[in-house]
Amino acid sequence: MLTLWLKAFHVIGVVTWFAGLFYLPRLFVYHAEATEGVIRDRLKVMERRLLVMTHIGGALAIVFGIATLASEPFYLRAGWLHVKLVLVLLLVIYHGMLVKLTRDFATGRCTWSSRALRWFNEAPGVLLLVIVILAVVKPF
Repeated sequence: MLTLWLKAFHVIGVVTWFAGLFYLPRLFVYHAEATEGVIRDRLKVMERRLLVMTHIGGALAIVFGIATLASEPFYLRAGWLHVKLVLVLLLVIYHGMLVKLTRDFATGRCTWSSRALRWFNEAPGVLLLVIVILAVVKPF
């Protein structure tokens, strides 16, 4: 029963984390295209606040994911989980890039084009697709 609660809170963390992973890069696109100072200033506030929520969601997803693994260690023998954990590591790196981009936009030092940011925005969707398939289908 405890494992089901851990999994439920893990999923809640993942959903919250991905809300930020999906929307923060979209704000960066708007920021890169903004020409008015008032709009850029408002986007800086939105980016900072969304990043905090993204941190919370990521932390919850990781803490409850680790707790789930600790409660059911047999998962650690599953090949699909090893691949999933590598993909989660890529998400953590992506999250770190969001932190850097938020700082760069806040200080006016971001050099990314809106087009590059649009492509960057696609990464978490691809990772999510593969992670969900691995977790649900468990192909190996």
